[in-house]
Amino acid sequence: MLSTNSIGSTNNDPETIPITNPNRQNASVVRRITNLFRGNSSRHVERQEGEGYVEFGGMNNAVPNSLSMSSEQRTLGTFAGCFAPVSLSMFSALVFIRVGFLVGNAGLYVTLLQFAIAYLILVFTVCSVCAISTNGAIQGGGVYFMISRTLGAEFGGAIGTLFFIANIVGCGLAITGCVEGLLQNFGANGALLPKDAEGFLESGRWYRFAYCSVINTLILIIVLIGAEMFAKTSAFILGIVVVCLFSTYISFLTQGKQTVSIPPENMLLNRTIYPNLTYTGLSMNTFSENLYPNYGQDYTSDGQLVNFAIVFGVLFSGVTGIMAGANMSGELKNPSTSIPRGTLSAVLFTFCCYIALSVLIAATSPSLLLRNNFLFLMPINIIPAFVAVGILTATFSTALSNLIGSSRVLEALAKDQVFGFLLNYVIKGTWNGNPVAAVITSWVLVELILLIGSLNTIAQINSVLFMLSYMATNLACLGIEITGAINFRPKFKYFSWHTAFIGLTGTLIMMFVINAIYASVSVILCLILVIALHLFSPAAQGAQWGSISQALMFHQVRKYLLMLDSRKDHVKYWRPQMLLLVSSPRSCCPLIHFVNDMKKGGLYVIGHVKVGEFKDNEMDPALEEYTQWLSLIDHMKVKAFVELTLSKTVREGIQQLTRISGMGAMKPNTIILGFYDEEACVDFFDDENSPYRTNKFTTSNTGVLFPYRKKNEIKSLSPDEYVSIVGDILRMKKNVCLCRHFHRLNKNTIATSNHIKYIDLWPINIFDPSNDDPFDTASQFMMQLACIINMLPVWKNLQLRVFLCETGDNEQQPFERPAEYRLSQLLNQLRIPATIHQIPEWKNSSETPRNRTLLRNLTRNSETDASPMTEENLNRMKLYMQRINQMIRDHSNSTAVTFMYLPPPPNVSMNFRTKCVNYLDLLSELTYDLPPTILVHGLSTVTNTSL
Repeated sequence: MLSTNSIGSTNNDPETIPITNPNRQNASVVRRITNLFRGNSSRHVERQEGEGYVEFGGMNNAVPNSLSMSSEQRTLGTFAGCFAPVSLSMFSALVFIRVGFLVGNAGLYVTLLQFAIAYLILVFTVCSVCAISTNGAIQGGGVYFMISRTLGAEFGGAIGTLFFIANIVGCGLAITGCVEGLLQNFGANGALLPKDAEGFLESGRWYRFAYCSVINTLILIIVLIGAEMFAKTSAFILGIVVVCLFSTYISFLTQGKQTVSIPPENMLLNRTIYPNLTYTGLSMNTFSENLYPNYGQDYTSDGQLVNFAIVFGVLFSGVTGIMAGANMSGELKNPSTSIPRGTLSAVLFTFCCYIALSVLIAATSPSLLLRNNFLFLMPINIIPAFVAVGILTATFSTALSNLIGSSRVLEALAKDQVFGFLLNYVIKGTWNGNPVAAVITSWVLVELILLIGSLNTIAQINSVLFMLSYMATNLACLGIEITGAINFRPKFKYFSWHTAFIGLTGTLIMMFVINAIYASVSVILCLILVIALHLFSPAAQGAQWGSISQALMFHQVRKYLLMLDSRKDHVKYWRPQMLLLVSSPRSCCPLIHFVNDMKKGGLYVIGHVKVGEFKDNEMDPALEEYTQWLSLIDHMKVKAFVELTLSKTVREGIQQLTRISGMGAMKPNTIILGFYDEEACVDFFDDENSPYRTNKFTTSNTGVLFPYRKKNEIKSLSPDEYVSIVGDILRMKKNVCLCRHFHRLNKNTIATSNHIKYIDLWPINIFDPSNDDPFDTASQFMMQLACIINMLPVWKNLQLRVFLCETGDNEQQPFERPAEYRLSQLLNQLRIPATIHQIPEWKNSSETPRNRTLLRNLTRNSETDASPMTEENLNRMKLYMQRINQMIRDHSNSTAVTFMYLPPPPNVSMNFRTKCVNYLDLLSELTYDLPPTILVHGLSTVTNTSL
């Protein structure tokens, strides 16, 4: 790309006229775009080879390469790949160890209610899981992968981290349940040992921790050797658990009354009063006793008093495995069919099992027994070993599944660079596809969880963390559905925003019901992670997955833009909406920053015109450069939009930008250009002392980005073209500002220097002066802009000064207040904190009425000039402007920025070209060697004195 030269120069201002001539085509970019449409993008090829998946259109779904492989490499069907893992995960330690605890404390009615609530939440969450998982193939990482590719890297990373912790806690929970089963069978008075046998497993806090560590290490070894075997044998394991469970049902129906011993670790029950506990078998009295709550103390938690929240936390912790099937999508033959069918059928199957078990326990086992022996199912079973096997297989398989799941989530977080280099060791520590480092890390964290000891305490933490994950999943689906994303077309049809909303609300409420402290800490931790990842995560800053936040913002912005009616605008709520026309940002960085300050929360658009014809380009060069301009916005740290256009001439391009920039009622009302002069430009990106110095835009595939006019290069615009552009803007009823000397602006100096004290306003039309100038629309617009600048922290310490320049032409009418008083009243009514400075010498500087007549004729566009513009007359006017300039400079030693009245330019008439040259020459003389100066001409009323 070669840039044509700007029309004028003041180190930065000349390049604010937006012109670029694409004489050289960006061949490499064109080639990349062409390859993209041919399907040969180098980035896509790299992802296929390096990351093992191919992106396809839609909700940024990633399709595993295995989708293009033969079906033989995907071996798992619905039962083995989804139904069995989900069922095993939902049985966990709850089915054989804690259902009696639920019924004994909460009673049958409350227990059934809790199961209904829990499964209602699960069903609606499963609908969300099925919707996401059938909208495209998912990879490893479960909840993390789905949420990160839907809500974005920040939410995905935060929820993924908490889901990883949830799996760690779930693994600890299952191991703790497994140890309870071992102690019940092989500890003192173990159910599988001969009567009065002491047992070979000692009981106690640290003994329990040692047993848990041994089991945890055994699981570690299995995962390191062959974790894939778990998925293939899950159906067999589930068969064992089901057989053991049905033996329990049969025992309830066949076993009669018998005594059950008290566990040795239960120190709460008085053994003198209750030497043994009684199992009654089927009994209406027992059933009636167990219908209502009868909360007691938990003997495994140092006598903690049980309540509704604790019971529900324990219950929900056992049914949190609904993601197990979705996590197996890479091994399923038909994921879009297997995940919905397998997960929903597993949820229904486990629900029926739990309900039947709860009813049979309530009908056969007294409340005292249920509260004081959580493993009572073993001694009352027709074959006690079945319960022991069921406990050990269910808890061991759940622990194994959670350890595998947590390691895969950690591996996914590492591969996505969510935490940057902190997890690089996980990627490096992979052997034969097995994330060894992630597995060992998960094992260490499980050891820390096991130190908690109490299963019921762990259960509450586990429930809250999983609920947070489910809440995020429902939130993801709800967000997609609300935004109406076109590419969200899941094959699972039993889903709507209603199901997602109910699941979201249910999980949020029950989180706090279980434990308000744990829930609050989890939510706060999640928000902290979201903010931290947004600020520091490489994945959040560079991920190409898409973010639901963009879709939500689009949805809301479109809605509010339609509601924003320009016919209802009121002057009280006027905001400056700026369009800054830029040729090369290299030479106008301070001006870009200054306009960003002056917008005051309004619209800010940086516009650029590329000179050329569309037919001469293989692709639109404006599209080619757009990302470079967005990078510029990031580098400058300004809140602006970018508008680029291609036009045959700069004038036509500026007309296009002025008309079409913005949308609806949010369109620019003020157009800002650089001044037309002969000063050389400064490259702020290359200047060693510049705060904008960077190498980012030094080179590209086509050379230097944002080229600018060098010294002695010919300008691309003539004076009459520049003046015509200003006239066009005014005819389009837009306010216009011409900026000069902004290469001298240094905001750091303004903030620290004691010498710079003022922002000056000269609200008088130098070409046609009168005493009424301080009160017209253009002058009030200038005051408004200066007041806006004075509100900002960097400029707040500067004082506004308004210079009153009385001409003495008009005689003061009787009873008319002096001009200074009227201006003071106006400033007071407008709440503008400015001081007024009269310029007595102004009257003497006007010299003769002839000068003013010549100046008026220059801008009033008469067809016949009363005083022809001879060289003598032009020199006379220049001399007049030099005197005014000197007067302004005498008052500008401590001035940061000067606002001046811009006389309207001459319209097309006789000698138009000559008039344009003279007009610019006089403005150049007027603003020569001043501080950064803005020549302002406002057409719209922007101030209001009423409440």
